[in-house]
Amino acid sequence: MTDSSGNPAVLQAEGLAYHGESGRALVRNASVTVRAGDIVAIAGPNGAGKSTLLRMLAGLLTPTRGALRLSGKPFDSYAPLERARRIAYVGQLDEPDRRLTVYDYVALGRIPHKTSVSRAAHHRVVEDAIADLQLAGKEASRLGRISGGELQRASVARALCQEPDILFLDEPTNHLDPKAKGTLLSLVAARGITCLCVLHELALIPKLASHTLLMNGGYVVAAGATADVLTTSAVRQVFGVDFLHLAHPTENRLVSVLDIPVDRNHTTPN
Repeated sequence: MTDSSGNPAVLQAEGLAYHGESGRALVRNASVTVRAGDIVAIAGPNGAGKSTLLRMLAGLLTPTRGALRLSGKPFDSYAPLERARRIAYVGQLDEPDRRLTVYDYVALGRIPHKTSVSRAAHHRVVEDAIADLQLAGKEASRLGRISGGELQRASVARALCQEPDILFLDEPTNHLDPKAKGTLLSLVAARGITCLCVLHELALIPKLASHTLLMNGGYVVAAGATADVLTTSAVRQVFGVDFLHLAHPTENRLVSVLDIPVDRNHTTPN
């Protein structure tokens, strides 16, 4: 993806492909360039290959073929500790030990930095992340005693404690109510961290993401500035629904709305 900012490329993928154990191609010939400060949404229908691509870009899956570079160097040339200082990942299926307290779980994000700063500095980073994710007062609560939404926010807080150059988020708004979804994504955007985020909520993407990758059938079918990629015609072609940009009734701005067809005459066979 290109822009006019002159920002350097921090992540470059060329021709990435990934095949599952059955040999079926889950991602095919994906090429991506992410620049410093980009917030990239990865969108597409179920089974499009979004999470597989995200995990390859984060170094969690080894591509069947293709090349991946981080700040111009081959990804596999980085030692694990250096990767952990530069990359943070929050997955859909993360299952932390529910006996941990919120504070101890969030503080795990400081492990890559444990020898580089003081204990007091570590504590400040953890407390700031907990406050930013609206978990103040929950520090001593066990993970097994908090809600699914609070656990999701704690996972993001842990990732932010790594102080990464690139943050990878796979469906970070799961378990969150509509207002909380917007709050979480706004916080990530405000941090100024380069971010790649798999999202199903198309209506949130224009407010959050500077760039969008649109995937279908394992291919990146469009990539670029969000306004250029997430068009009404492209969404209709990939998702089969209308993506409309309508005037807000009381404010001077557009609102993105999905018009999802509902067959009211459909009946379920006995």
